Amino acid sequence: MKIAVIWKARAVMAVLILVFAFGGRDVEKIGDDLQIALPVLALGCALTNGQAVDFLARYAVQLAVVHGSKRGLGEAALNQRPSGKSKGMPSGHMATAALGASNLVYECVAQNPWVKGAVILSAGFVGGTRLEADAHDIWQVMAGVLVGWLVDRAFRKLTLRAMFARLKSKFRQRAA
Repeated sequence: MKIAVIWKARAVMAVLILVFAFGGRDVEKIGDDLQIALPVLALGCALTNGQAVDFLARYAVQLAVVHGSKRGLGEAALNQRPSGKSKGMPSGHMATAALGASNLVYECVAQNPWVKGAVILSAGFVGGTRLEADAHDIWQVMAGVLVGWLVDRAFRKLTLRAMFARLKSKFRQRAA
């Protein structure tokens, strides 16, 4: 393995350990911290890979999907949280954690199965805290997982430079 790959894996593990060690005794607080730490780690990895703009574009798409869904569903039963409040579908915490975890697993720590496992378990922990806090039901958490993962996997290379390169390639193919 390259030295950079090893250091990325170590950095990811160090941050995850710090979140669990200093996140406090409140499980929900640790979940809140992880839903921030996972995408921040993914952004750091994207910066080192020269993909920060792409990651930020996917993050913006994920936020738009989550908040658009919550607003669009209004007072529908599907959008009701177990606590009785609305705007629960999908879980934004889970979507954000899943987006960060997906990016880390595929782009940053792909060669280290132990760190990949820790990242995936950390994202799953976020979902568990949302259930434990009665902030979401299982379907809202699972929808958050799907939104985060699908946006990370489907919306690749969203930068203007990448779009122009694709258009240029298609134009050349047609001209030939």
